[in-house]
Amino acid sequence: MVRHAGQGTVGILARAASAASAGGVSVRGSGLYLGDGYILTARHATTQRAGRHEGGTGNPARITVISNALEEAPAEMVGVHHFLDLALYRIARERIPPTLSAQRFAPAEAVPGELVFTVGYPLGWGPVVSYGRVGNPDTFLTTVESRLVQADLSVCSGNSGGGLFNARGDLVGIVHAVIHTDTTPPAATERRCGRFAFAVPGPLAQKIVTAMIRGAPWHFSTLGLRLASVNIDSRWRVAVADATGPARRAGLRAGDVLLSIDGHRIDSAGRLKNYLMEHTRPSQPVTLRILRDEREQTIRVVLGTVRDPVRARPQRPAPPNASTK
Repeated sequence: MVRHAGQGTVGILARAASAASAGGVSVRGSGLYLGDGYILTARHATTQRAGRHEGGTGNPARITVISNALEEAPAEMVGVHHFLDLALYRIARERIPPTLSAQRFAPAEAVPGELVFTVGYPLGWGPVVSYGRVGNPDTFLTTVESRLVQADLSVCSGNSGGGLFNARGDLVGIVHAVIHTDTTPPAATERRCGRFAFAVPGPLAQKIVTAMIRGAPWHFSTLGLRLASVNIDSRWRVAVADATGPARRAGLRAGDVLLSIDGHRIDSAGRLKNYLMEHTRPSQPVTLRILRDEREQTIRVVLGTVRDPVRARPQRPAPPNASTK
């Protein structure tokens, strides 16, 4: 199981000018082999600082990856998804290292307390395996638009883009961020480690990967609400601060307290956002139960579209778990 995960984990190479002249390489991030040549990683693990990339996205059209058997291979961009910090590349069939093993997404969500492990290239070394447990599978950071799975295990800069695996070796997340827990301030070029890892949920990442492979950008839905917190009978509730777009057309207005969406309780702005991102699509109707002037009402809203600045190239459709490479 762990060996299989290691055989499907690659390093994202970064060649500095001085290193390239001496024939050396450095690893800047981790990635996952999904089969049929596809490499999934974190978008920020491939972002270029200079302006030599194509298309102005900050992500290069081509990267080089290295397997745990030290085989290098170039990979061409398929697409990037800014909202979820994901990037998908593809190795040409004739260049796929024979030692790579395809990884698969877990059929179920990660749950609190679940045993997990990650394989990656922390601080440029690896592949390294780290074990831990899921903490909060429903948390947020300001660096990405979706919820994140928080796990308690040792990770460092360089783990980004690697997999968070469950006890069966299936992907439950893609490592997005690390909270540095050491106390000394790092130098400008120093990379640090910690015991708080945050990963994009596997089921959500799988949807984005499938869409990019098919050349069909995945758009999330929106209600068109700006939210605020209000205290009602010593309990904090989610209320409408401003309604635009779909919400305004449906009759929602400032001061409405949101109680549920399609029967699912709304007890935080995060839960509402989760539901919209993971269980709805643009143009889908949803039913909101609200409190207005101390009376409950139901309002039907047809969702709008949030457009992510995705850069994608159409590819031959193929399910991400299909190959046994």
